[in-house]
Amino acid sequence: MRLASFLPARLGFGTAPLGNMFRAVPDDEASATLDAAWDQGIRYYDTAPFYGAGLAEFRLGGLLSRQPRDSFVLSTKVGRLVLDEVESGAREFGEKGGLFEHGRPNKVVYDYSADGTHRSIEDSLKRLGVDRLDLVWVHDVAQDFHGDAWLQTFDTARTGAFRALRKLTDEGVIKAWGIGTNRVEPIELTLALDEPRPGGFLLAGRYTLLDHERALQRLLPTAVEQGVGMVVGGALQLGRARGRHPLRVPARLARGARRSVGSAAGRGLSIATIAARSLEKINRDGLEALHKRFTT
Repeated sequence: MRLASFLPARLGFGTAPLGNMFRAVPDDEASATLDAAWDQGIRYYDTAPFYGAGLAEFRLGGLLSRQPRDSFVLSTKVGRLVLDEVESGAREFGEKGGLFEHGRPNKVVYDYSADGTHRSIEDSLKRLGVDRLDLVWVHDVAQDFHGDAWLQTFDTARTGAFRALRKLTDEGVIKAWGIGTNRVEPIELTLALDEPRPGGFLLAGRYTLLDHERALQRLLPTAVEQGVGMVVGGALQLGRARGRHPLRVPARLARGARRSVGSAAGRGLSIATIAARSLEKINRDGLEALHKRFTT
């Protein structure tokens, strides 16, 4: 099923910050944020076990479990399991090891197998307090978390999670599945496979004001050719576009952030507004227009 056939609007709510990303978010602040999103008409919500070791799912469930299930679209991710065991040392999550250091202390382990996929979904349903999911992403099968071993991890997911989710889609248990990643390479590789295509992809941080060349010139046109949808995540690149980011920022992006902030200030606009308008343009013109631009 194509993403456009069931996603309710152009804008959704990504819940990574609710997992205490970078800082400890008070429960009342998280609850007020979710209530405000719902009151403003947001009806697509995306989450993941990774976000605070299940914390974001628990918090999101506090809102969604009170709403009629048919009134919203919900996605979560597989590829990691949250254990009852408490983490005793530093978390090993590639380039972003400290991303959720303020989350729950539970140990989080990788598992891209078919059995791990089913277990992850069952655990997420319990944390969310709902009886079904609409969309499931295979999370972070890429270099930023797996380094040089990412291709082996991808192949494990291809023969495990991919096939399990494809079967759940065929059986009507979920509406669609795909990959959720911060890198374009896993998506490009998936599009090149001689296997049934996923319903879409979640690409975070690679269609933004600061970082968009590869997505525009290669990935998105290929997605258009194959009729595959794309959800854009991290449109402000976790704060980089506003010149604020607690992780190390590549020099190229740092320079871009300073230029973007200066340009916004000169026009009397916030950088968030400019970023939103850049996304609105692709929504208005459509991926087909983008494809035509790079193939003529």
